Amino acid sequence: MRMHPLTRSAVAVLMFALPALPAMAARFELQGGVSYMDSYSTPVAFGEVIFDEHQFGSSNFTWAPDITAGWISGRDLKRFDNSRYTTRDDVGLVAAGVRFHYGPANAWYRNIFISEQPTVHTGRTEALSSAFEFTTTLGYQGNHWSLGLRHISNAGIHEPNRGETMVVAGIAF
Repeated sequence: MRMHPLTRSAVAVLMFALPALPAMAARFELQGGVSYMDSYSTPVAFGEVIFDEHQFGSSNFTWAPDITAGWISGRDLKRFDNSRYTTRDDVGLVAAGVRFHYGPANAWYRNIFISEQPTVHTGRTEALSSAFEFTTTLGYQGNHWSLGLRHISNAGIHEPNRGETMVVAGIAF
């Protein structure tokens, strides 16, 4: 499997930093779900570390750094076998960014979040065709669970730009 040098560096840093992350983190999640490219589904798995929240001034907005590592299974779609990028490769990815919340601490809607993360990954597929992608997650987090709608795409900087759109459910520690 061909790996971009930046992805290789990010994976090496994570391998050494990963044992310390849960001790520094406010939340660790294991997530699984199903992703769609066009109407074709495939399983996905992620681990996500969310660090302590920080308030924007005296507002009700907060932000927290987060790091995600994941896997998207390949698909056996014959119609893309002669394309520049096929759908057969499994993709490993690493993303790091910010999770945003809004609302007072006791408001029910405070558990709704949006996360934005620049992303690097191990392969090229019809859905993820460039070296860099962007991951956006809109979700709801309970005390020990989460549910999210996640989209990974290159924002049109390289064709094809089909992207991966997924539903993920997680358990939190």
